[in-house]
Amino acid sequence: MSQNGVLPDFAELLGGAQHTAVHLEMRDLYSVGDERSGFEEFLRTGRTDLDPDSPFWQGWTPLVREAVGRGVVIRRARIVSEPVTDYIRWEHALTSVNLAVGEQVRWLPRRLASDIALPGNDLWLIDDRRVLFHWFTGDGDWAGHEFNEDPAVVKMVVSAFEAVWERGVDHEKFTV
Repeated sequence: MSQNGVLPDFAELLGGAQHTAVHLEMRDLYSVGDERSGFEEFLRTGRTDLDPDSPFWQGWTPLVREAVGRGVVIRRARIVSEPVTDYIRWEHALTSVNLAVGEQVRWLPRRLASDIALPGNDLWLIDDRRVLFHWFTGDGDWAGHEFNEDPAVVKMVVSAFEAVWERGVDHEKFTV
């Protein structure tokens, strides 16, 4: 938890990054409310919103642009099962927006991650010192968060992320 027991606002957390922000995603399906309509549209039509300035992206792209503009390197690694789920196909289709606003993204097939000690939950790691773990329900909706600055936890997260990143495939080379 944070020092005062209050979880940080994510915009403040990313806004406070000085050098790096890394995101580790390990689920094959997310079902968070603010994505539902976009995912359903993709399932019906195969189309998705690739305009980084559209209302769909306004909660995300300005944060990334601002951080990258300050020199923060943002890396996102996704561990996925193969064949991929429809959700991962959609996420892969959307990733051009992440790249357009300055993120670096790699994908790691789950079969290549068997010998990596991984945290139990998705996370954000800021400046190799602050971790925000995300908890999800079995169906993939938000279930909560935990902020952690314990040096042993941070060390484990740094090691896990770097191992995934090293093995991961750049988005441009990863096909679904």
